[in-house]
Amino acid sequence: MSRFRAEIAEQPEVAARLLAHGAEAANTIASRIREVGPRGFLIAARGSSDHAALYAKYLFGARNQSLVALAAPSLFTHYARPPRLDGQCVIGISQSGQSPDVVAVLEEARRQGVLTLAITNDPRSRLADAADLVLALEAGPEVSVPASKTYTASLLALALISQAMSPDPAFESALKAVPEAIARTIERETSVEALVPSLMGPRAIVLGRGFNFSTAEEIALKLSETSYVLARAWSVADFEHGPIAVVEAGLPALIVDGGGHVAANLEAVKARLEEKGCKVLHLVDASGLPEELTPVTLAVSGQLLAHRVAVARGFDPDRPRTIQKVTRTW
Repeated sequence: MSRFRAEIAEQPEVAARLLAHGAEAANTIASRIREVGPRGFLIAARGSSDHAALYAKYLFGARNQSLVALAAPSLFTHYARPPRLDGQCVIGISQSGQSPDVVAVLEEARRQGVLTLAITNDPRSRLADAADLVLALEAGPEVSVPASKTYTASLLALALISQAMSPDPAFESALKAVPEAIARTIERETSVEALVPSLMGPRAIVLGRGFNFSTAEEIALKLSETSYVLARAWSVADFEHGPIAVVEAGLPALIVDGGGHVAANLEAVKARLEEKGCKVLHLVDASGLPEELTPVTLAVSGQLLAHRVAVARGFDPDRPRTIQKVTRTW
C-alpha cells in the first residue's frame, strides 16, 4: 500500500481527534472574533490549502454571513505593496506552516494591528509564530507528497470555527457524524473504480459549484499531481460563460455533486455535456451530511479516485515528479 493510500485511511481518526481537541480552540477564536468585530476575513493559502480557503469563502458566507476574500501574497512580497487590512481578520492556512509568502501576509497583518489566525498542522511553525491565534490540525505526520488528511482536517477546522461563531445544534450534530461518514466513504472505495478508465489521460475537466467548487479544484489538483492527467476545474457557472467551448466528444468531464441548492444546476450541465458526447462521470456524495460538509467526504472520494488512477497509469502517488512535500513560494 502506498503511503498516500495509508494516510487516506487515517482520516476518520484524524477527524475524530480534531473534533475532540479543536472545539475549545475554535470557541476561543470565535470569542476573539466577536470581541474584535472584523468586517470580514482575508485568507492567505497556497495549493490544497487555497482550496480550503475557497471552501471558507462559501462556508463563512452562507453560515455566518461574512465576507471572505482570498489574499494575493505577491502584493506582500514581490510588490511590497500590501493592502490596508484594517477591519479584517486575517487567516493563514498552511499544512506545514512554512510557506514564506503565506507567513508574510500574517506578519504584515500583525504589524498593522489586525487579528490573525493560523490553521496549520505544525503549531510550532513560522506561520503559528506570526499569528495571534492558532488552530492545530491534529493530523499527525503526513509523509506522502499529495495532501490528504491535512486537507480534510483544514476543512473541518474551518467548519468548527464557523460553528463556534454561529452555533447551531443541527450543524453541531452533523459535525459529530463526520468521522463515521468518512469511514463509510473509504469502505465504499470500489464505487470509484468505474470512473478510472475514463481518466487515463491526457486531460479531463472537473466541475462543481457552491461548497463543492473547492472540491472540484482539489480533485483536479490530485489528478494532476499524482497521475499527470492535465485536469482543469471550473465552477459550473463560470464554465458556461465560455470554457464550455472546449467540450468535444470523448472528453472526460467529472461532476462533483454534493446535492443541496445547486443540484438542479449540476444536472442541467450534466445533460448538456452528455448531448455533446462527453464521457460524463458523476461523483455523488452518499454520506448523508448536509451540503456544507459534503466537501469533506467528496474530497476523500476524490483522493481514492486519484490514487486508483495513478496506480492504473503506473505512477507512484507518494512521489510525484518535480514537486516536494513542502513548497516554499515567495
